[in-house]
Amino acid sequence: MLLVTAFPMLRALYLSMFDYTLTAPDDRTFVGFQNYLTALSDQLFWRDTANTVFIMVVTVFFELVIGFAFAMVMHKLIFARGLVRTSILIPYGIITVVSGFAWQFAFSNTNGFVNNWIPFMNTDFNWFGDYWSAMAAIMVSEIWKTTPFMALLLLAGLAQVPEDMLEAAKVDGASWWQRLWRVILPNMRAAIMVAVLFRALDAYRIFDNIFVMTNGAQGTESISFLTYRQVIEQFQLGIGSALSVLLFLSVLVVAFGIVKLFRVDLSAARQG
Repeated sequence: MLLVTAFPMLRALYLSMFDYTLTAPDDRTFVGFQNYLTALSDQLFWRDTANTVFIMVVTVFFELVIGFAFAMVMHKLIFARGLVRTSILIPYGIITVVSGFAWQFAFSNTNGFVNNWIPFMNTDFNWFGDYWSAMAAIMVSEIWKTTPFMALLLLAGLAQVPEDMLEAAKVDGASWWQRLWRVILPNMRAAIMVAVLFRALDAYRIFDNIFVMTNGAQGTESISFLTYRQVIEQFQLGIGSALSVLLFLSVLVVAFGIVKLFRVDLSAARQG
């Protein structure tokens, strides 16, 4: 863990203090926090941050809703449970780059099938020619791939809901919606928090789908993609390292916010 995690992080923190270009490795100047100030004062950084947060919120919301529906169905299954759970994991098992290329083909206005499947859609509509439609295509590909992961985490949470409480609520005349809101969801709060936390942190670092489907065109860059551009394309290792540190810090903020939002006592949940 020290070799593969701690050392790269500390190295990035160290390099972020320098004006360092890969094309001139011997010409390194200490600039302190100037790289951070440059990044935080740039509108491009805040635009990409807004894109990242937008993708995270939308994809996690839909994955939570759809994944919960899948989890409810799998929880009620009597036969072929293993087969269904294995089948639903197929999208998640596909490499992200491969699924990105597949969805890029699907949304193509020349040989894709999405335009033909949507009623009243212009078959020549270019999904990647506009910001909102390009973002929609990226988020659809992300939701399709990672919803199974969310579903399995929520399925584990459903298994922790006491059946006697559900039966008691049913005997008392509670409707399905009342049992859902007053029995199922409260008992699943810890599992939902873990599922949302894992997926939010993963979605916040989105890179593959954007790289494959739009390559950042139409203003669809994320923070990870901006960091890639600075380091790989422009060889600016100093500012790129500063961006990676800012990404790490923002991930910590997102994690802290989610834990505070759910207000789950994990020690009590573990004892239960």
